[in-house]
Amino acid sequence: MSIEFNKVGYIYSEKTPFEYAALHDVDLKFSEGKVTAIIGATGSGKSTLVQHLNALLLPSSGKLNILNFEIVAKQKATNLKALRSHVGLVFQFPEYQLFEETILKDLCFGPKNFGATEEEAQEKAIRALKLVGLDQSYLEKSPLDLSGGQKRRVAIAGILAMDPDVLVLDEPTAGLDPQGAIAMMSLFKELNQKFGKTVLVVTHDMEHVLNYCDEVVVMKKGEVYSHTTVHEFFKDTTYLDELHILPPSVVRFRQMLNERGFHLPNDCYDMKTLCALIAKEVKNHG
Repeated sequence: MSIEFNKVGYIYSEKTPFEYAALHDVDLKFSEGKVTAIIGATGSGKSTLVQHLNALLLPSSGKLNILNFEIVAKQKATNLKALRSHVGLVFQFPEYQLFEETILKDLCFGPKNFGATEEEAQEKAIRALKLVGLDQSYLEKSPLDLSGGQKRRVAIAGILAMDPDVLVLDEPTAGLDPQGAIAMMSLFKELNQKFGKTVLVVTHDMEHVLNYCDEVVVMKKGEVYSHTTVHEFFKDTTYLDELHILPPSVVRFRQMLNERGFHLPNDCYDMKTLCALIAKEVKNHG
């Protein structure tokens, strides 16, 4: 089952004075069973792109095939509820997804909407809350009483409770402290590796891209600028400079040493290996 964009365009406020084309003829096929980062400057079309994946936005032109659900511009979309049971989207701003009186009701909403009984929904809610690092004492709290980071965790739990095949995450670690961000990215990687979830992550954090993702899609001015593996993406720092992207720390360190006379390979991406190569080169020239 593929996730594929075919010449997809999207125009906000079409045929009004505020018309704005956010996507232009996007051709893109996401790899199933992978963790893919979607990156790009503000206004490049990242969030617009991912909101097409569960039909929150419908294309102005072109068509999509998402897990055998076809959506064609200017044609009435059908089976959207079924599509949304397979594709879970966490918004960039978690407060958009939290609307019930209590966290328990919020987490149960999705499973019940897709046919779970009250008991089944509560079991899914408790399990999902535990996955994001929160205990059952939160279940009766109001979402209004949560911090920004806690809202982020609850919003992600609400999607996990529905057990979708595809997780779409728009800046999922925003509002989390560094330790919480690492725990959350590790969770997404675990869901990918243990349960075969396809994970699509909009992010600005290149450390997360390097350490947790398999592929990278770069958006630029509403178009797909590149789509490649993570290691290929970080090989050429000149390319990253052109995109105004700050490479991960290990890539910057490697680049700095090479500029000062070292000859370290461009396919080294972890600090332990890099240190071993540095020690070997120093010993050989000692």
